[in-house]
Amino acid sequence: MKKEQNKIAAIEKAMSKKFGEDTIANPRSHWDDEKEKEYLAQSKEFYNKKRKLTEDSEKTKEDGFLVPKNLITRKNERKCPTCGVFSFEMRDDLYMNKFNCCYKCYIQWVDGREKRWLSGWRPNKEQTNG
Repeated sequence: MKKEQNKIAAIEKAMSKKFGEDTIANPRSHWDDEKEKEYLAQSKEFYNKKRKLTEDSEKTKEDGFLVPKNLITRKNERKCPTCGVFSFEMRDDLYMNKFNCCYKCYIQWVDGREKRWLSGWRPNKEQTNG
C-alpha cells in the first residue's frame, strides 16, 4: 500500500513539474460562491437555448405529412388555396405572393386572365377537382 502511495505521489510530482500545479490541484480549491452563481446562470441559459431548439425542431402532422412546426408558423403559406396542393417549390412562392395560388393553378386559371382573377373570380370545387 505504501509503495502504491509513493508511486501516485511520484506521478503527481512529475505531472505538476511538466504541466503546472493546477493539474494536480483539487477542483474544489478554486471554486467559490461567485463561480457557483456564474455556473448556474450559464447552465440556465444553455438549457433554455436547448429547449428552444427542441421546440423549433418538433414536427406536426399537416395534410398527411410531418412538417417542422417552425415552417407552419412562418408567413409563407405552403398550401395552395385554390387546389389544396402542399408545395415546397420556389417558383410557387412567386405565384403565391402575387396571385395567391400555385404555379399549376396560375397556368390553368390565371395566365391571360389576370384582370378577372384579381377582381376576385375563383374556380369552383368541381373545376379544381376535375
